[in-house]
Amino acid sequence: MAVQFLWKASVWLKKHKIPLLAVSCVGLFGANLSYHVFPEQTFKLLHECWSEGQPADLSQRLCGVFQDVLQDTGVKSTDSFRAFAASGFHPVSAGMPWLPAGSWVGIPLNFESTAEDKKGIVNHVVVINGKEVDWKSNEGIALTEALTFSLEAQKFAIAREVVYLQNSSPVASAIVAPACLAGTFLCGKGLKLFLGLSPGPMILRSICNLTAAAAGLMYYYVSYDAMIYHLDCKADRKAATVSKSYARGGVEFYDKILSRNRILRGLMGKQGMKMYAPSGNLFPRHWFRIKYTPYTYRRDFRTPSAQHILNWPNLAITSQLPVCSHIPGFWWVQKNHYTFAMISSSSQLRIIGIDVKALLDLQDPTPDSNNFTV
Repeated sequence: MAVQFLWKASVWLKKHKIPLLAVSCVGLFGANLSYHVFPEQTFKLLHECWSEGQPADLSQRLCGVFQDVLQDTGVKSTDSFRAFAASGFHPVSAGMPWLPAGSWVGIPLNFESTAEDKKGIVNHVVVINGKEVDWKSNEGIALTEALTFSLEAQKFAIAREVVYLQNSSPVASAIVAPACLAGTFLCGKGLKLFLGLSPGPMILRSICNLTAAAAGLMYYYVSYDAMIYHLDCKADRKAATVSKSYARGGVEFYDKILSRNRILRGLMGKQGMKMYAPSGNLFPRHWFRIKYTPYTYRRDFRTPSAQHILNWPNLAITSQLPVCSHIPGFWWVQKNHYTFAMISSSSQLRIIGIDVKALLDLQDPTPDSNNFTV
C-alpha cells in the first residue's frame, strides 16, 4: 500500500514539477517577507518593550532624535517610518517603506541613558546565569558604560536601520532562498542530462538528485551569509557617510558593542565563551558558515569615502608618483600631522592603511580652497 502510494506520488511530482517548483519558490519568498509585509502585526509585537502590563512609550527626546535621523538620511516620506520602544539593547527594524504598512524601527530604552543619567539602564533588571546584575559592582559599572551611547552613536545606530530598509534589503535577502531552490532544480536536471541518467536506473538518479540537493543547500548557506554580509556593510557605510559625526558615532557604537560582549563573556562563564569570541564578536560558526558579520570589521568599515577626504580643507597631497605599472597613481595624503596612503583609479579612489579613529578625530576648519596644496 505504501509502495503504491509513493509510486503514484512520484508520477504526480514528475508530471507537475514545474508548477510545484514555481509555487515553492513563491511560498519561500512570501514566507521570508511575511513579517516585513505586516510588521505591525508580527515584528512589532515580538520586539516591543512592555512596562507594567502596557507597551512602553518612547520619550520625546528619542522621538526627536528619530525625526532628525530621518531628515539627515534624506527620507522623503517620513510617514512611512515609525518608531517604537524595543526590548533588548540594539535597534531593530522591519518593513518596506513603499508598502502601505510602512516600516517600523525599534529603539531600545537604554538609549534614554546619557553619561550624566543612567536611568534607562540601571532601572532595569538584567539576569545572567540566574543572577541579577549588580549595577554598582565593577562588572555592572563596566556594563553600564558599554550600554550608554552618545547622541552621535545613537543617531548612527538608528540611521543604519533606516538605510537598511531604504535599500530594500529585506527583498534582497528574501530572494536568495527561492533563487537557490530554482537553481538547484535546474542544475540537477542538467547534471542528469549531461551524464545521461534521465532514462537510467532510479538508484543512480536518486544519488544524482541527492548530490545536487546537498550542493544546492551548501550554496544557499554561502550565498545567504554573503548577502547578509554585503547588506550589513552597505547599510553601515551609507549611514557613516551621512556626515563625519555619524561616522564617528559608528565607531563608538561598534566599539561599545564589542566591549559589552566581552563583559558578557566573562559574566556568562562557559556559555559566554561559546557565544562570544575574546574580541567581542559573536562566536558561533557552523563549518563553512559565518552567520554574523563580525563587529570588528563593521567598526573598521566606517571610513568616509576617499572623495570626501579629498574635499577636506588643509589637505596636502605630497606626492603623485606611480608605484607600479598596474596601479594608475599613488598618493601620500596629509592632514595636520596624519599621513594616509591613497590609491586612485579611473572610477574611484581607494584608501589604504588608514587609522580609522585618528581619521575621524580630525576637525575640519572653515573651507578655504587656498588651503589645498599639491
